[in-house]
Amino acid sequence: MENSELEERLRAHDPAVGLRAVGALHRLAEQVEAAAVTRARAQGWSWEQIGDALGVSRQSVHSKYGK
Repeated sequence: MENSELEERLRAHDPAVGLRAVGALHRLAEQVEAAAVTRARAQGWSWEQIGDALGVSRQSVHSKYGK
């Protein structure tokens, strides 16, 4: 989904359309976060550094991505 399409959906009056757009944003954010965590780990970042950057605990980020 392109940004212009997403913006249009977010402005729609139908709550279902807006909620689907929010879901798409959540999925995109998860993908971007996972890629950033992978890059950070590859560059030697600690779980604590990554957690600090994301505003969560190191335990939380390690639990989510440490597999």
